[in-house]
Amino acid sequence: MSSSGATVILKPGRDKSVRNRHPWVFSGAIARVDGDAEPGGVVNVRDHRGGFLGYGSFSPRSQIRVRLLSWNEERYPDEAFWRQRLETCIARRASLWASGETTAVRLVYGESDGLPGLIFDRYGDWLVLQALTAGVDRRKQALAEAALDLTGARGVYERSDVDVRRHEGLPETVGLLVGAEPPERVTIAEHGVDWLVDLRLGHKTGFYLDQRANRQRLGAYAEGTRVLNLFAYTGGFGVVAACEGAREVVHVDSSADALAMAAENVALNDLNGEAHRFVVGDAFRVLREMRDAEEAFDLVIVDPPKFAHSQRDVPAATRGYKDINMLAMALTRPGGTVVTFSCSGRVSEDLFQKVLFGASVDVGREVRILERLHQAPDHPVLLTFPEGAYLKGVAARVDA
Repeated sequence: MSSSGATVILKPGRDKSVRNRHPWVFSGAIARVDGDAEPGGVVNVRDHRGGFLGYGSFSPRSQIRVRLLSWNEERYPDEAFWRQRLETCIARRASLWASGETTAVRLVYGESDGLPGLIFDRYGDWLVLQALTAGVDRRKQALAEAALDLTGARGVYERSDVDVRRHEGLPETVGLLVGAEPPERVTIAEHGVDWLVDLRLGHKTGFYLDQRANRQRLGAYAEGTRVLNLFAYTGGFGVVAACEGAREVVHVDSSADALAMAAENVALNDLNGEAHRFVVGDAFRVLREMRDAEEAFDLVIVDPPKFAHSQRDVPAATRGYKDINMLAMALTRPGGTVVTFSCSGRVSEDLFQKVLFGASVDVGREVRILERLHQAPDHPVLLTFPEGAYLKGVAARVDA
């Protein structure tokens, strides 16, 4: 990333978060910009008296106008800076990768790893990059080449097909950045379970790596159960439940293509295909039909997509979470377990618990939280950036 030679001056009293090392500077905190600040260029950030606060990348189209990279005046974010940060991120995940228990891992998690706007995921011999900001977008080729060199992977594929780029004035972009083109399907391993992953068209960068630890925990609840796997995608929790001894799994998803791959993942792991049923349809509608048919399950997994994309979405999102969890609890046999999640960062863990409380009261079931669940360790939460915590869930016992 080249310097724009510009300086961003903050308004009086608006520098506290920057001094506390929060990486975002919003447009409303800026008094003025001196010099020509290029999209994605490095700018100096200073307080209203001219005191140095940090270096950051500039995003003229975003409400998050600057994303800070360095708070050290002697540590300018040049090419060596980015490579060193990449190397540090990869080293942090070395134990997870070296264990051989998983061949897919998040290598870089944006702000939480000191590289705002950058996502790097590794799937076996291939890396997938997401460039979420103008600063990363203008450096993505160099970053891809550095990551390829540091990891020894065969190729880097870009999956910058995310809505957040619109806020940066960037188009969605997909394609090979460097090295070899990945195959249509990549096979990965995760704690003894094998998965087919579509790096080109799959959700996120191909797979829900953030749920790795929670999939592993499912063994505590799965043996001998009849399982309802909602928002199943390519099998996820349902396949793991079967590997851990579940006797029957019903997978529900709105995508027939995703469920077709779920069936492939069942076969890939030598599971009994007759014990798996795949239902294409809207989860809310399917659950109501199951409730009316008086179906019952020992284990219900609720892992919906993000319901709240902004603060104004939160009221509707909480209604959605309440509705889906009421239905899930109603379908759970007394003594059974609901494992339920929200990946909406705008919905706090406390608010999510209140939603579950409301659902339990309205459905007339006694529900006890057994454990709280969060994103996998390769999606760390930097204490100065609590926004990095988005995935929250509970495993709960449901009684009559």
